[in-house]
Order: sequence, then C-alpha cells, then structure tokens
Amino acid sequence: MKERGATVAIIGSGGAEAALVHKYSQSPHVDRLIVIPGNDMMREVSLKPVETFQTVKATDVGRISRICHDEGVRIADIRQERAVEADMAQILSEFDITVIGPTRRAGILEWDKTYGRAIATLADIPQPNYEVFNDINYIKEVLLRDGDRVRFVKAAGLADGKGAMRTASNEEVLRVIEKLKREYPDATFAFLFEEEVIGEEFSAFAVSDGKSFIRLGEAQDNKREYDGDLGENTGGMGANNRPIVVAETELQEGIETIFQKTFDMQRKMKQGKHPYRGVLFLGGMVTERAGEKEIVLVEYNARWGDPEAQVIVPGLKVDFFELGMAIAEGRLRNLKIENDGKARVAVAGVSKGYPRDYSQVKGKEIRGFTDAKKVDGVTIYGAAVKVEEGKYFANGGRLFYVVGEGEDVIQARQRAYEAMERISVEGNNLHYRTDIGWRDVERMRNPE
Repeated sequence: MKERGATVAIIGSGGAEAALVHKYSQSPHVDRLIVIPGNDMMREVSLKPVETFQTVKATDVGRISRICHDEGVRIADIRQERAVEADMAQILSEFDITVIGPTRRAGILEWDKTYGRAIATLADIPQPNYEVFNDINYIKEVLLRDGDRVRFVKAAGLADGKGAMRTASNEEVLRVIEKLKREYPDATFAFLFEEEVIGEEFSAFAVSDGKSFIRLGEAQDNKREYDGDLGENTGGMGANNRPIVVAETELQEGIETIFQKTFDMQRKMKQGKHPYRGVLFLGGMVTERAGEKEIVLVEYNARWGDPEAQVIVPGLKVDFFELGMAIAEGRLRNLKIENDGKARVAVAGVSKGYPRDYSQVKGKEIRGFTDAKKVDGVTIYGAAVKVEEGKYFANGGRLFYVVGEGEDVIQARQRAYEAMERISVEGNNLHYRTDIGWRDVERMRNPE
C-alpha cells in the first residue's frame, strides 16, 4: 500500500545528510523533510519542501524529540555520530517514531573503539595488533620499555574523524596524546596503540534490521588535506565509489564475512536486547599476508560516512522510505537493492586553513554555483554554507561537495573538476584537492 503524506527527519547537517535529503525526497511516500540542524543548501537538491532547525544541536535529544513529535515525523534517520552516542534512537522510538540508526548501546562499536576492537577479537576478524591504555603514567612506562617505534595512536571516543594519528617516536606519542586530550577531552577516556598495517584503505557499508543485512557498496575516502595524501588528517577531502582495490571476488567475499561476523557477534554480546538497526560503516584495508591479499579491519562507524555517502547513496536503486520501513519492521530479507552502475567522484570544497584555523574565511562570499551546476552529470551538496538573498557565504570548514557521475571514474572526475573550477571563495579562500580518485584513475590508465 502506498503511504503518502509522510514527514521524514534527518539528524545532522553536512554533505552526507544533504545526499540523504536528495534521496528521501525522491520517494512518492514523502511529502516533506525536516533536517536538524540541517543547512541552507539542502533545499536546492530536494524534490520536496525542506525545513531546517539550525539552532538545535544534533545531540539535543529533548528538543529534537519535541520537534519530531510536533511535526508528525514518520521516520527519523540518524546520520550524526554524536546523536547516536546521545541515544537519540532510543528516545525517539519512545515517541513511536520509526528510527533508522542504532541505539547508544548498539552503536558502541563507534563511540568506544576499545569495544569495537573487542568485538573483532571475539569474532576472529583480522585487525591490527593493539593495546588499550587509560593511565598516562602506565603509557610512559610502556613507551620507555618498548622504545621508539611506529604506532598509530587513537582516542577511544568520538573525535570528528581526527582521532587517529601515526607516530614514529615516543616524544611524538606524548605530543599526540596531549593534543587529543586538549581538543577532544570527552574522547580520551582511553587510548589505543595500534601496529602500522601497510595497505590500501577503503570504506564499506551495509544496512541491518537486527536480523539480516544488505551490503550497500564501497568507496575510497581521501583524508589528508593536500594532493598526494600529504598534510593533516581531515574529516574527508573527497571520495570515489566502486574502488578497484576491492573488486576481486575473494575480497568481496572477505568484506561480506566481516559484516556477517560483526553482526553475529553483536547479537551474541547484546543477547538480542539491542538489535543493530541502521547503517554500519566498515573501514578496511587491503593488505598482503603470506603472499595473499587480505581484508583487515581498521574501524567501525555506526552511520553513513562523509563524503562516502555522497558517492554511494545517489546510485542506490531503492525507495529510501521503503528501505527505512523495512529496517524498522525486520523485512530486509524481502528487499532487493540494486546499484545504477555509475561511477561517482565527490570533491570537497573547503575553507582555506581547514582543518586548522579557517576563521578568516567565515562570511566570505562563494561564487560560481550556478555555472557549476550546468556541467552535465554534476550535483552539488552543501554543508557549511549560508544562503542570504540568493547569495552564498562560507560558514565553516568543509563547505560543499561537487559530485560528478560518469561511465567510469575518469569521466566522473573530469566532470567534478570542470564544475569545481567554476567556483571560488572571495579573497582566493577556496581549497580543494585536485587528485581525488587518483588510485583508480591510474589503474584504468595503466592496467596491469
């Protein structure tokens, strides 16, 4: 039966949420969308009316619950990881709202990385060797005992995608710990030291209804701020879908196995009391052990990735309202999700100075969106952009994403950059990488 007149709420404000707005608005069941907090450019990609609540934080469970109740929300899709940690799903469900996204207890895979590592250990999932610490004096003793070596230092909690850093000396480890404690105090209740694993990273996504799951696709993110993967870690400077590195059948089977083991162990650990309903993001790496390619788990995230969502969500051939209802009602096994087969490349346009100090860019005018949208096969998802009287102004770090689509990654990237070249920020304050998707472009141009 066709359900009409539904209001859908999306919790979050960035480019990934804009991609979800775009997708939900295509459903005949949906009449309007509300986004909390949302951003001004979401209306431009939606086929239905959109209302945003930009003064409300994504973690304000009380206010969001009241808004969703008062607005008659049918489905609430929780994209923002801090909203998962705040147990938004549990609270909203008590208002008889259908929720897409795990409860706090189910989503612990992301907001406590020590738990994620424990789950993977119990499930016999390949992952780096690691140690967990919560006492700085003990950390210093271990450093003195083991000496200088390459380690990845991770904050156990949420750190906006910037909580993992590679270190090469004990002195650097202590500097990183102090930096993380200063910038993300709530995330540093524990630290993980992990061995360096050499390989190529990717992101994989699946959706679960608590009983079964369906994989949604893979992407390859580019975290570093400059071309050639140089500079500091960011929240993500761009991505491409269908990464060739995981195209082999054996590697696809490896991804499937990790998802299966993870969901099985999650159900066992929670004894069925906190089913995982929503998107699970598996950060993985393709490495070689004993001459064989292998998938190694890097991390879990309890939601869509950003910018990965911008290159995967548009290609899913499924009504997102119907997908949400199938998740809530445990009917995923009856749903078929196909992909449109197109390649997509998303390039982030960021304020100059990001991810450090970009305060001087706030309020600068952004020009060229109208011309950029004229490029065939291009969609622009806004993030930190204010729209006032038809003009666009910078309002944060990652400002917007230009997504190009094509028959292959070369065509998709060419379209994305043709559009990006038409955009500028007043005072030459726009920065973007010019090599997003470079690995697959090189593979296509120089096949083995």
